[in-house]
This record gives sequence, C-alpha cells and structure tokens, in this order.
Amino acid sequence: MKTLQAVRGMNDLLPQDALRWQYFEDTVRAVFEQYGYRLMRTPVVEPTGLFVRSIGEVTDIVEKEMYSFEDSMNGDKLTLRPEATAGLVRAAIEHNLLYEGPKRVWTWGPMFRHERPQKGRYRQFHQFDVEAMGFAGPDVDAEQIVLLKRLWDRLGFKSVRLAINSIGDAPARAAHREALVQYFEHHKDALDADATRRLYTNPLRTLDTKNPAMQAIVNGAPKLADYLGEVERQHFEGVLALLDAAGVAYSVDQRLVRGFDYYNRTVFEWIAKTDEWELTIAGGGRYDGLIEQLGGKSAPACGFGLGVERVMLLIEKTLGEKADTLPAPLDAYAVYGEGQRHDAWQIAEILRDAGLKVAVHGGSEQAVASFKSQMKKADASGARFAIILGSDEVAQQKVTLKDMRGGEQCTVPIGEAIERLTVASSF
Repeated sequence: MKTLQAVRGMNDLLPQDALRWQYFEDTVRAVFEQYGYRLMRTPVVEPTGLFVRSIGEVTDIVEKEMYSFEDSMNGDKLTLRPEATAGLVRAAIEHNLLYEGPKRVWTWGPMFRHERPQKGRYRQFHQFDVEAMGFAGPDVDAEQIVLLKRLWDRLGFKSVRLAINSIGDAPARAAHREALVQYFEHHKDALDADATRRLYTNPLRTLDTKNPAMQAIVNGAPKLADYLGEVERQHFEGVLALLDAAGVAYSVDQRLVRGFDYYNRTVFEWIAKTDEWELTIAGGGRYDGLIEQLGGKSAPACGFGLGVERVMLLIEKTLGEKADTLPAPLDAYAVYGEGQRHDAWQIAEILRDAGLKVAVHGGSEQAVASFKSQMKKADASGARFAIILGSDEVAQQKVTLKDMRGGEQCTVPIGEAIERLTVASSF
C-alpha cells in the first residue's frame, strides 16, 4: 500500500520545530496586548462572494489562487479564506461590532492560496492579522507600523526595512489609472503577458512587477503622488510625522501598491533581507471603503497581515543554533529507580501544581530503564533540569536536581526544588 503524504504546499509542524513557533506566537500576542488589540476569530471557510467583492475580481488571488468549491448539501459557493481582513470585516458587520465605537482586534490562523510553493510561500500558510476599525486619523496607521517595529526589536531582527506609500482615495486612483492606461498603451509592444492582461482592468498592479525587462518602463510611468488631493497629502504627512517622532526609519516607495482592491491612502510593507533572500514579512494599509462595500455602515479602517512562515525563516537566521535563547519546552524531566515510579508521579504533580512544566519518564511496567538510559531521554526532551528520584532520595524525602545545561546537581527538599525550578523558568 502506498504511503500517504501531505498535500503539496501544506506542511506538517513537528514537535522539534514547534518551539520556535511557540516562542514567536507568545511574543506576538504580548506585543499586540501592549497596544490594546483583542483576539477575534472567524471561520476558515467563507462565502466566495465575500472575497470577490473585497479583494477584487481582477486580482491574481480571485482569478487563479482561491480554493473554492460548491457545498454538496445546499449548493452554496464557498472558499477557504485566502486572507483574514474580509472575514473580520464581515463578522464586524454581522455582529454590529462598531455600534459602541471603534475596535482594535487581531486574529491568526491558516490561510489558503493555490499557488506554486516557494520559499516562505505555501498553499496553506499562517498569518497574524491586525485590524483597527472605526479610526480615521493617521495615528492608527502609524501605530500599527510602530507596533511591528517593536515586535522586530523584541525578536532581535536587524535586517528589516520599512517601505511606505500613499495610494490616495478613489478619485485620485481613477485619474492615475487613466494616465497609466494611456502611458502603457504607448508601450504596448514592451509589456509582458501579465501587464497586457491587466492593462484595462488593473494597471496599477503593473507598477509592482518583478520582471527585470519591465523596470525601465515602470520607472517612467506616471506617479500616483502627482494626483493626490490636499486631504490625502495631509494624512500621509501625518503618518510620516508620527513615524519620525517614534524614531522609525522608512523609505517612501512611490511604486508600492498592495494586491487587494480595497486599500486606499497609506500602504506599507516590512521587508527582511539576508545574504540569501529578500521577502516581505508583513504588509497592510488603510481600507476606508471596505466596511461600507460589504454592506455595513461607512467606517474607516486600517490593518496588516504578518506571514508566520516567512518570519520563521528570519527567526531561524537570527537565533541560529543558540537554543538557550528560547524558553525550554520543559522545566524538568523526572527519572526514577526501581520501585520509585509512583513517587515520581506524585512529585511531578506537586511541581505541576506550582505551575511548572514536567514530564515523567515513561517505560515498561515490568522493568524500569537504567538511570543512564533515562538521562539520555531527559537530555533529548530539552528540559532545563532532570529530577532524579532513587531510593536514597525517597528515604530522605528529597529530590536530586541536575542542570542539563551546566551539569551541576544538588539534592534538596521538594520545596527548595520548586523554588529553584521556578526561578530558572523565569529566565
């Protein structure tokens, strides 16, 4: 029988890899809470029309990448979510979330896009998503960018940079779009297949092309900044002034656009670079018209998505092999001699009552493995300490603690063991 394997582009997360993910997830949650964002969850399956209306029909995601299907029970057209913003906005409208005022929310989980798997991009991928709904001023745009800067600092990232732009409101984009169409029509023979296909539907996306042969043409294209009105300029200047006040470095990239139709005014990306690759690890912006577009009462909003798999690539580069910079998966691993199994279980429960993470060696009921064999298991577990319980320790009503990093060991009463383990777990 052929061995079954995971679907291409949908990966397993194994226990030996999970520690970095847990470290990252815990760090993200802590930073989000510092800025007053609260957890919100939505289903991974939504009506297909939600994404068509929000992301835009002439986007790569809607045209080629969505996992869509028809419900066999009732014929509803459904889609595995390719991004989180549309679902959060749908939920905010459905539950009248903004009735009592603006809301700061975040969510996280798997997203799905049917595209060619490559570094940091998979068919099932994971995102953290932050949305501030009901806030009109530039302060929330800047707040989310500063929040991400704090997160990068907390994670020890050095090789990240911020690119930012204003794509204006609908009238400015319409005027700019008309100018782009006219410009690209004059260079029709030099356009690649994507640019030709988008010429009359979404020419703005051509500005973000990665095709080297298109760069000279794109560099000469009309600039959206030349079409911004005074209100849009003031909003963008307000964002930049707040970033300056916070000491956040940035570069204004007039070619920066986002792949979804719902964005307006501020758009930004945080880009990470190593010797081997350069990837956008977080990006977002303002989407003041989306809530009304999806049937809600008009309200401004701003948000971003953060790609977990991409950030994990940078975490691996940043941490390298320095596992001691991460919290241990276990505070202690209990090993025991012949006849001490029940004592080890009881002591482990006492330690867990104190809030510690403890595993007890598991083995055959008929024979207990040697201390040497059990200590190898303790070392492999990643526990900071081994708790050794033999006949001498039981007789003295004590336990032996061995530091698996430094090698030192001592025999102490259970109360002192709890104190030592608690102090060690806080570092």
